[in-house]
Amino acid sequence: MTTASATTASTTAGTAPVKAERSLGARIAARAGGGAMRVFLVLVGLFWLMPTVGLLLSSLRGADDIASSGWWKIFTAPSQLTLDNYSRLLDNSTITHSLLSTVMITVPATVLVVVIGSLAGYAFAWMDFPGRDWWFLVVVALLVVPVQVALVPVSKLFGAVGIFETTFGVVVFHTAFGLPFAIFLLRNFFAEIPRELLEAARLDGAGEIRLFTRVVMPLGGPAIASLGIFQFLWVWNDMLVALIFADSGSPPITVALQQQVRQFGNNIDVLAPGAFVSMVIPLAVFFAFQRQFVSGVMAGAVK
Repeated sequence: MTTASATTASTTAGTAPVKAERSLGARIAARAGGGAMRVFLVLVGLFWLMPTVGLLLSSLRGADDIASSGWWKIFTAPSQLTLDNYSRLLDNSTITHSLLSTVMITVPATVLVVVIGSLAGYAFAWMDFPGRDWWFLVVVALLVVPVQVALVPVSKLFGAVGIFETTFGVVVFHTAFGLPFAIFLLRNFFAEIPRELLEAARLDGAGEIRLFTRVVMPLGGPAIASLGIFQFLWVWNDMLVALIFADSGSPPITVALQQQVRQFGNNIDVLAPGAFVSMVIPLAVFFAFQRQFVSGVMAGAVK
């Protein structure tokens, strides 16, 4: 009995520090996940927003003020704030036309990728046709093809068919290079839809088109919204493809701003508001569909 008691006492004594360590670690984790972590995340968010805030404040200052001091000077001299830069921006026909050209490129390229990618993703996920798996492997292989490799051959092809340096050519290029990722993403998402749900809809007399529009599309809304946001941001912020394939007479905003820097390197009072406008539009699109984007990411993570 004495030996058993000693063994029990030693076992208890040996486990007591472990429990104390776990309890201490749990308390530290709980505190880190509370107010301290929130403050840290807020500070990180403010740090990442600093360039955007600096660009906004610079766009609200005159050219002389920008040349003489940094944007933080505005906190001690708020009288520097002015909207004259945006007035001059609206009077700059190159910038305004470039914004319109960017919209005319981005919206069709996004819509086409979402529509065609959704149809192809559904076909690869739930329709049987000859060589389906092999064709899907081709789509996956196209994901690793870099844009730079295709610039020269596609330029020759577009020149031969007469769409080089046209808005239509830029839309075709972005659509072609956006489709592999769109098909891959949506096919994997659509494949996770329960088969019983689709079979029940087929028993009710739903054809493929009705099945796609009434069942698959509503369930795949978050993934489709995420794809639309990604494609919109990629096309809007693109400069390489636009610099090569876009019409030099009406370039997108990224090329127009680059040309302004090259031709008039000291007109920061026009470049700052132009850069901020070109950045705030995709930000507005992202925040408008933020809930759908998060739902799509979380759904993909769970599946």
